[in-house]
Formats: sequence, C-alpha cells, structure tokens
Amino acid sequence: MKILIVEDEQALRESIEDYFTEAGNICETANDYASALTKTNLYRYDCILLDITLPGGNGINLLENLKKNNYPDGVLIISARNSLDDRLLGLDLGADDYLVKPFHLSELKSRVTAIIRRKSFNGSNLLKFNEISIDLAGKEVKVGKRLVKLTPKEYGLLLYFIANQEKVVSKNAIAEHLWGDRIDIADNFKFIYSHIKNTRKKLMEAGSKDYIQAAYGTGYKFSAK
Repeated sequence: MKILIVEDEQALRESIEDYFTEAGNICETANDYASALTKTNLYRYDCILLDITLPGGNGINLLENLKKNNYPDGVLIISARNSLDDRLLGLDLGADDYLVKPFHLSELKSRVTAIIRRKSFNGSNLLKFNEISIDLAGKEVKVGKRLVKLTPKEYGLLLYFIANQEKVVSKNAIAEHLWGDRIDIADNFKFIYSHIKNTRKKLMEAGSKDYIQAAYGTGYKFSAK
C-alpha cells in the first residue's frame, strides 16, 4: 500500500509512519496544507490519512480538490473533531471513512485496509487472477496450491499490476508507486526491470502463465490476452 499521512502533530505523524512502514508499506508525509496540496496534485495514493485542521489551510479543502479533479485516492479523515456535522461534511464530500482521535493504530490499519479493499478489489480479502490467488489479509500468494514467496516490493508490484490489469502502466508510475517520492526515477529503471524479472520468474516457476507484457516505449501491461 502507498499511503500519504497529512498530519501536523509530529509525534502522531511519525508513529503512524513507523507503524505502516514496518508492515512493508510506502509512506509519505505532509505536515501542512501547502505541502499536502502539492503532493496530492502530483502523486496518487492508495489511501490518504487526512487531518482537518492544518497549518495554512483546511483538510476539507484538500478533499474538495481531490474530488474536483476526480482523483481516485482513498481518503480517511483523522480528526480530533467529533461533531456530527464535521463527519457528515467529510463523508458527503467523498471521504471513505472518518476516525476520531485518539485511536489505536491497529484500528487505523483495519480502516485503511478496508478502504483499499473496497476501492481496488471489490471488498474481497481474496484476490484472484486466473490461477493466481492472493490472500490480502495474510499477504500470501499462491499459483494453484503452490505458495509463491515474494519480497515486499515484488508483492506490491503484483498487486499493482492486478489492480490495473489490462491497462498499460508506465515505468514512472510503477517506480513512483513502489518507492514514492524518495527515489529519483529520471535516468535509471534497472530496479524496475529487476523486480519485474524476479516476480515473473517466481510466478512461472510455480506454474503461472506469463501475464506481464512489455508495452515497448511506454511501460507494462498485466493481461491474460
């Protein structure tokens, strides 16, 4: 999962980042309105954790900008405000969920996972693509009945491909999704080739067909055709 944490309280922001990063997710952060607006206009995320009260602006305005531009990111509002009006406003504007501070990180994780499952995989814990099946809760990949051991990056790559099956995804999009904005992807895509090669090899050795197709000059497509 690729997550953006928009939160001005440093201790909470860092604890959320550490918690999700340790679980193998890509996390980016923004501590004010301006930096959050820049990131949400430049990059796409599986889920945005959005505080309402921010230095320099309001999280509700960020949500409105996301919806105005038809960005598909999931949005979970995290706020100290517990009024019904705030909840209804956020949900009416298109937020996927609303969690009141303080909260347990385990509950936050469950809410985020549920949002991503609903938006990308029709709410199911089991993702299937022909002979490939993925247990999203256990992060377990099988080809038929054979378990396939993937690294966290390879697992993320496979999920990204299946979520975007039959679409051509660019090398830039793959790199940005798996590494976030911390990596310079301008002149070196060798790391992408390596992860795609290893993922393809492991799946085929377990008995899968080769579904990863190169779209020359543009990127890759995960397709059964």
